[in-house]
Amino acid sequence: MTLFELLALLRKHLAIVVALPLATAAIVALGSIFLPNEYTATTTMYVLSKTADEAQTAITQSDLSAGQMLTNDVSTILRSARVKADVAEQFGMENLNGYDLSITSSTTTRVITLAVTGTDPAETAAVANALVEATSRIASEVMQIESVNVIDAAKVPTSPSGPRRALYTLVGFMAGLFAAVAIVVIRDMLDTRVRSGSDVEELVGVPVVGHFPALERS
Repeated sequence: MTLFELLALLRKHLAIVVALPLATAAIVALGSIFLPNEYTATTTMYVLSKTADEAQTAITQSDLSAGQMLTNDVSTILRSARVKADVAEQFGMENLNGYDLSITSSTTTRVITLAVTGTDPAETAAVANALVEATSRIASEVMQIESVNVIDAAKVPTSPSGPRRALYTLVGFMAGLFAAVAIVVIRDMLDTRVRSGSDVEELVGVPVVGHFPALERS
């Protein structure tokens, strides 16, 4: 099937091509209304090693590499089950499965950014700050660092960060459009009725030399 034939086929079944995407988009949009709002609280921290207090006249490349490795280790501790369990116990929860944690760190600094997403804005900010405190305490116990200092404490978010309802609706529309095209094409492929001389040529393998014109009934 050529592109021209596909466009002609879609135009012939324009009702399905238009109605199905609109219907799926409307269903997804309606369903997303009932999804709870999500709020993201962000905090940044700085990893301070025990050698940071010592006066140094120069910083070598090995010092920078060691500092970055230290930052990566602290990021790993921040993701650890021990830190999450301590914070969950602090808030009287079984776990932190209801929160989404996003941890990023630069390759040139010791700054770590933690973003926590949850459904309750005040509790989400409190969990983010508690995670930093637990990480600082545990990292000081198991690693050669002075502390994990907070640069910007997490504040209570005032506006939701999700769900991305517009994106969900667009995805629903595209899925409906794809389904409509698939339905139209499959129906056409399964339809074996002969409608034109070209269909006859494809069916019997011989050229059509004549045909009967359509006659109006009196």
